[in-house]
Amino acid sequence: MRVIVMDGQGGGFGKAIIEEIRKKIGEGPDILALGTNALATSQMLKAGANEGATGENAILVNALNADYIIGSIAVLAADSMCGELTPVMAKAVADSPAKKILIPLNRSRIYVMGVNSKPLPHYIDDVISFLKNSKKE
Repeated sequence: MRVIVMDGQGGGFGKAIIEEIRKKIGEGPDILALGTNALATSQMLKAGANEGATGENAILVNALNADYIIGSIAVLAADSMCGELTPVMAKAVADSPAKKILIPLNRSRIYVMGVNSKPLPHYIDDVISFLKNSKKE
């Protein structure tokens, strides 16, 4: 299973997700940390990602070869993450054949109706359950 975890800014979101995947699923998933900046990538590598890459081209290339892409819903929104996520990055994620596991954090002025607002750790638990129960189609 090839899992991309995407994050920007300080990388805390991606770090938390990777730590929980490693704690609850183990070393099975091959996790690639894709950061919009070097700090985010570094934090995700420290959390246990197998590999890490930074920037627009890394996201363009790797989005094509993933089974899952995990990130906040902002990874689909051009100019989100305080402008770190470029339109090209957002399109690469949207066009990827990977299944997208998106956490609806109410940031970047994106609000998803019908979704209950929960603390990040609860959403991460949902991600773990999804990965454990998911079968490659």
